[in-house]
Amino acid sequence: GVARWALLAAVALAAVAAVSLAFVLRGTNAPAAQTQMPASSTAAATWATGKQRAPEFELRDEHGKPISLTSLRGRMVLVTFIDPLCRDFCPIEAQRLSDAVRGATGEKPTIVAVSVNTAGNRADILRVDERKWNVVPQWRWAVGSEAALTRVWHAYHIAVIATTKTVAGVRVRNVAHTEASYLIDGKGYERALFLWPYTSDAVTKALRATTS
Repeated sequence: GVARWALLAAVALAAVAAVSLAFVLRGTNAPAAQTQMPASSTAAATWATGKQRAPEFELRDEHGKPISLTSLRGRMVLVTFIDPLCRDFCPIEAQRLSDAVRGATGEKPTIVAVSVNTAGNRADILRVDERKWNVVPQWRWAVGSEAALTRVWHAYHIAVIATTKTVAGVRVRNVAHTEASYLIDGKGYERALFLWPYTSDAVTKALRATTS
């Protein structure tokens, strides 16, 4: 609703003032210099329990099995938005989320990585990413058609901009997208929002606060 958009807009504006909008909208070939900017050790926004219902979605995981928030009810979920073909920031984000899950006590949260690039949705690509990025067993991809994924992106206010260019006669596709992750509790409510760059400790703190 309007209040949700206002909150995320305020968070985005704060990020712009502090560092640059480039941190919120990342491309697969973003300048390396941006990695030198400081990462946040706290969530960009938090919600009390029962205040902000997480948008539902139904997609498929890397094995072709259905995956939805409803099916994960009862456990904490980290919903993130990842380009499977990205080789700069997305792998780092995946590692930091995985580190937070490794350090979690009790039942480990599930990480649901919603693809922002349909060109990378093949099962073999997803399996390579899982291996190279050293993700936790609780990591699950969420893929689907462009239309199905677009509905999820919009529901979570994730901007995805795909462009193409020709380099040395080869057509190259670049995907810029909002790098954000949400912590969703076992009842299906959003509890924290993380905007890249953030540390694994930021996620750990939010997990502890949600379970305490």
